[in-house]
Amino acid sequence: MKQTFHPGAVPEPPHPTDRKERLPGEVPDLDASDDARNTARILRSSAYVPATEDVEFLQGSDARGVRLQLDYLKPELAMRAHGIENTIVVFGGTRITEQKESQHRVDRLQRELDADPGNAELLKKLAVARRLLQKCEYYEVAREFSRLVAESGGGPEDLRLLVMTGGGPGIMEAANRGASEAGAKTIGLNITLPREQYPNPYLTPELCFQFNYFALRKLHFMLRARALLAFPGGYGTLDELFETLTLIQTRKIEPLPVVLVGETFWRKAINIDFLVDEGVIDEEDRNLFWYADTAEQIWNGLQEWYRKAGRELVPGGS
Repeated sequence: MKQTFHPGAVPEPPHPTDRKERLPGEVPDLDASDDARNTARILRSSAYVPATEDVEFLQGSDARGVRLQLDYLKPELAMRAHGIENTIVVFGGTRITEQKESQHRVDRLQRELDADPGNAELLKKLAVARRLLQKCEYYEVAREFSRLVAESGGGPEDLRLLVMTGGGPGIMEAANRGASEAGAKTIGLNITLPREQYPNPYLTPELCFQFNYFALRKLHFMLRARALLAFPGGYGTLDELFETLTLIQTRKIEPLPVVLVGETFWRKAINIDFLVDEGVIDEEDRNLFWYADTAEQIWNGLQEWYRKAGRELVPGGS
């Protein structure tokens, strides 16, 4: 039936996707002709792939700026959606594990050495393994501290203050584990590496992120940080620690508490007194951090720091 239009009449809204008649070019002509074969080649060409779906293009050097933006934006929007505003960042060695795992390593090396008593390389590895075994206490300290964080404020369901780590094994695992065992959400900022490092199993799945760039990962560590805890660790821990201390020293960020967990380790690893005596840092820079050895010392110290600053560790009340 022919539709009759009247002046001023409002037509029915069109269907959001379907049409009664197809538009020109809506269906490609893919017969056996040369034109059709060229159309097929066009459809297969990488140039025809939309930029947002072209993985090779997005991974190219010219798209680095876009990747930097995406590396920031995806976790930022996710944390906003979950209402994450404040974190305590925990760093530490990936090689410091739960005691039973470290003991297993020592026992295995001891058996190998018993079978080859003169092996100098095995002697060295066993000595290192035994020192790592002595550091297993820090795994439990990180685990216990995160439990204290989870039970603060309104308890595990309270999202005002969450533990954030680099998402990997060792001390990071322990920190995420303590929060998870207490029933709280906990955050991991993983990084893509040539030899993949999988996230530890205690992370909250919707708060486990994977970064391409260390720089953007560092940014997210600091954006919501209320405190930084550095447990014994290697290059990665030292990198994050000194970058944070530099940001505070230069007042590039508002000062926040920095705790070096394991005084004996850190006094050997970093001779701050030497740096002061040599004049490369100032006397006041000694006070950018302090030492602690137990979960209770860390937690009480953080609360004392915020009390002296006239602020609260847990926004809205502890």
